[in-house]
Amino acid sequence: MKRDFLSIWDLEKDEIYDIFHLSDNIKKFLRKDESYKPLRGKVVALLFEKPSTRTRVSFEVAVHQLGGYPIFLSSKEIQLARGESLEDTARVLSRYVQAVVIRTYEHDKLVKFAATSDAPVINALSDLLHPCQAMADYYTLWQKKRLDNIKFAYVGDGNNVCNSLILGAAKLGIKMVVATPEGYQPDPSILKRAKDKKANITITTSPLEAVKGADVVYTDTWVSMGKEDEKKIREKIFKPYQVNRSLLSLAKPDVLVMHCLPAHRGEEITDEVMDGKNSIVFEQAENRLHVQRAILVKLMK
Repeated sequence: MKRDFLSIWDLEKDEIYDIFHLSDNIKKFLRKDESYKPLRGKVVALLFEKPSTRTRVSFEVAVHQLGGYPIFLSSKEIQLARGESLEDTARVLSRYVQAVVIRTYEHDKLVKFAATSDAPVINALSDLLHPCQAMADYYTLWQKKRLDNIKFAYVGDGNNVCNSLILGAAKLGIKMVVATPEGYQPDPSILKRAKDKKANITITTSPLEAVKGADVVYTDTWVSMGKEDEKKIREKIFKPYQVNRSLLSLAKPDVLVMHCLPAHRGEEITDEVMDGKNSIVFEQAENRLHVQRAILVKLMK
């Protein structure tokens, strides 16, 4: 039976940990045995509407390392750009390839595509969610701390990354405090899911409250793709939410600093913090590759 990965909500807690363990195991397999190619003979289409560095490269490398063949498809270069329906595109592609990785704007597009496609569909980012990023983030933390014993502070825009981190925290039993300006909170439907699961999620407008005593401080760009026309007003509104040395002094001394990249240095985070001893930003970026290999294997086995 085909299975998609559109949200962390699609996974049970034990399945998340299974993917973490599988990520570790695949690293070992690839180092020890060059013949380990679980995707040998399989083709994965990467259908992107949005530009990307980490997502595109990490998925292409992951498929190649696992023995498969990645095909990059810009939505501007296929018949979607000329009016072919999403459903027809899904029907055709799933007759050619064994999985489709999609990076798009409207989350509903992913849902429609997955409902029609016979091949597994992976959400590589939508305006609502970024589950591969959140999985890599929690995998990075899992390697360093007990996840059920931390205070996780998110400071900044309540965007797609924040939404996925909330769902992950709800599944994993993590205490999370989200600090956003009024009007920029996470999606209400995401918060309702977390509340229904009785998750320990607090929403505040105070970055000081969020970061106080935190084990992890996470931030993201103030101006996500598609929000460029709001840049000037967002920079003004979010200025008090900058992750800098002063804010970080309220957290625990061994706090871990995270950012999903690309970073706008001097805006949501300072150079001093991003390049400092508490930063694990580039470990997060590397772990996109490791976790996505495991997701591919789990869905395509």
